[in-house]
Amino acid sequence: MLRFIYVILLNLFRAPYMIPKMRREADHPEKYSAEERYELARHCIRLMKVTGGIHTKAYGQENLPKEGGYMMYPNHQGKYDALGIVYTHRKPCSIVMDKAKSNTILVKEFIDLLEGKRLDKKDVRQALTIINEVSEDVKNGKCYILFPEGGYDFNNRNHVCDFKAGSFKIALKTKAPIIPVALIDSYRVFNSFWLGPVTTQVHYLKPILFEEYGSLKTQEIAALVRDRINEKINDVLKITEKQEK
Repeated sequence: MLRFIYVILLNLFRAPYMIPKMRREADHPEKYSAEERYELARHCIRLMKVTGGIHTKAYGQENLPKEGGYMMYPNHQGKYDALGIVYTHRKPCSIVMDKAKSNTILVKEFIDLLEGKRLDKKDVRQALTIINEVSEDVKNGKCYILFPEGGYDFNNRNHVCDFKAGSFKIALKTKAPIIPVALIDSYRVFNSFWLGPVTTQVHYLKPILFEEYGSLKTQEIAALVRDRINEKINDVLKITEKQEK
């Protein structure tokens, strides 16, 4: 949290220029392409990374489908998670986010730049509408980030909680590839007491195709995706531990 405040303060002088620019491009998609808006979002992340001493390494980008839409399901560690994915995911992608957390300054601008969807967890009808909208977007070739844990613990130290089965209804509706995304040390950026330089990892795992998950129930898909992410995280941490000895 201290790093988050530190990064905001160091970039405060940019706010009078950057926030209106983000707002203008988000409000006028007819003037600014999805690629232009996405690059502006990535530029803002780059500024945060430089001032905050944040480094992010990406692995497995060759696993991302070259064509068509897909759903990315990452583990959730904190405020930096989506930023780390967007920064390392070159093709424009969007995000499904909790409506209650999506309207603070900067977060609102990011979500609007990416044409993200705000999900009201307390409104079943609204949630169903969002699921249908995202499903149509994915069928039309768009890529989305959705965090199936639904939340995160402060300073969670790479622990992966259970995934909510309902998160995978979109995948079943679209029959699109599921991309498990393993985030490592992402919590250390804005959701720990660590203030020194930090390196996070984004691992794009092999796609799970409809032929593999189509016959499964949503609870089974949730367990499958969680297990693959958890396995990757544990493997990487074991290797890192051996190297440090």
